[in-house]
Order: sequence, then C-alpha cells, then structure tokens
Amino acid sequence: MIKVDHIKKQFGEDEILKGISTTFERGKTNLVIGRSGSGKTVMLKCLVGLFEPNSGEIYFEDKAMSKMNNEEHRILREETGMLFQGGALFDSMNIEDNVMFPLRMFSNKKRPEMLERVNEVLKRVDLENVNKKFPSEISGGMNKRVSIARAIVNNPKYLFCDEPNSGLDPRTATLIDQLIQDITKENNITTVVVTHDMNSVMEIGEKIVFLKNGNLVWQGNNQEIFKTDNTDVTDFVYSSDLFKKIRDIQIKEQ
Repeated sequence: MIKVDHIKKQFGEDEILKGISTTFERGKTNLVIGRSGSGKTVMLKCLVGLFEPNSGEIYFEDKAMSKMNNEEHRILREETGMLFQGGALFDSMNIEDNVMFPLRMFSNKKRPEMLERVNEVLKRVDLENVNKKFPSEISGGMNKRVSIARAIVNNPKYLFCDEPNSGLDPRTATLIDQLIQDITKENNITTVVVTHDMNSVMEIGEKIVFLKNGNLVWQGNNQEIFKTDNTDVTDFVYSSDLFKKIRDIQIKEQ
C-alpha cells in the first residue's frame, strides 16, 4: 500500500499540488484522473521520487519516503516498475535486451538466469519468440506489452503507469488495461495508473482519484463514479456523447 499524506508541490510561485491525501491499495488498479493541468503527472513524479514534495509525506507500506536512507531508496527503486507513456524502449536494443535491462541494473543474476526470467515475462504478455526483434519491427501494441514485461521483470511491489493507452486503438487499449489489471492481481502489486481514458476508468477503475487544479475533489470506484453528484466529476465523465448515453441507460435501469 502507498499512503499519500497531505503532499504539496510548487514550482516558484505556482502551487501544483495543494495538500493531497489518499491511499493506493495493494492488489488493485488505482487510477488518477483529471483534465490536463490538474496535477496528475506531478503527483506521479512525486510517487516515483523524481520530484520531492515541498511538504507532506509519502509512505510505502509504513516507511516514509523522505526519511529513507540511500540503501532504502535503492531497495525501493528495485521494487518499483514503471510503464512510461511512450513505452521508452531503447531503439538500439532488441526486445530481449530491453526487458533484461532492469535485471542488469538491480540483480546479480547470471545471464542464463536473466534470460529465463525475460522469457517468463514475455510469455506472460503473449510475446514469445520476439527476443531478437527490435522495437521498430513490431507494432505499437506489441511495444506496449514489451514495456509491461520490462516493468514487471523484477517482480515489483509497486507499478506506476503513465497514460498506458496513449496512441493505441480502442481494442488494443482494452487488452492493455486487462493485462495491467490481471498482472496486478496475480502478483498482488500496488498499481497506480495516470490516465485520461474513460474506457480505462470503466474497465479497471477499482480505486479512482480525481484531481482538479491540484486538489483531490473526489475518490471512489468505477461503479460510484457514475452515481456521484460531484459536478466536477460529472462534467469530466460525461463530456462525450458516449458517456451521456451510458448514464441515460443507467438511469432508466434504476
């Protein structure tokens, strides 16, 4: 579990996060949503340690991030998987070496052991026999699955995903959502997904945190979000004709 306790973050005079408190639960897909400029990305960067909050605290289990020593920070990095928005695969490396990269950084395994683990996670994301291909030789959806394999190769306790469906067609995006949720449950990971994709909210939003202008204005799950009377949330959710129709159907069924 990750606990966020009243964190604030500002750059100069511009306060981006204005005292956010919430928890992200283990074994669930926790989503952070909101419009552009709401503070989602800054919050994610605070969680992964790229930004240090000006005040407040982030706890991983019962350990305060700001009070960790160098060794504890190293262990936390080893326990963390990151799925970047663009995939962030190394173009000069083949798929095998891309997925193996975190093992080289954080483990003392021999190459045969690392290769065995690489093949395990590639199989898990339905990408067997692509080891020697390069990122440019496979599709965008396959690249995203390779990125997921790389993110979980070290058996992380924490998985952070930044807009995992960016640039994908709806069918592939749904498959990626389901893969992230399945892996989260199989390995009891604390997964945090930053997204603006309402399909993801509907499919895997077991815990949803909604940000607006640096404030947490609502939290709940993918069933409750369609029943809330919070106007900030409803304006965001039902900004498309598709979700207006969904709400009309739900109201009729009640």
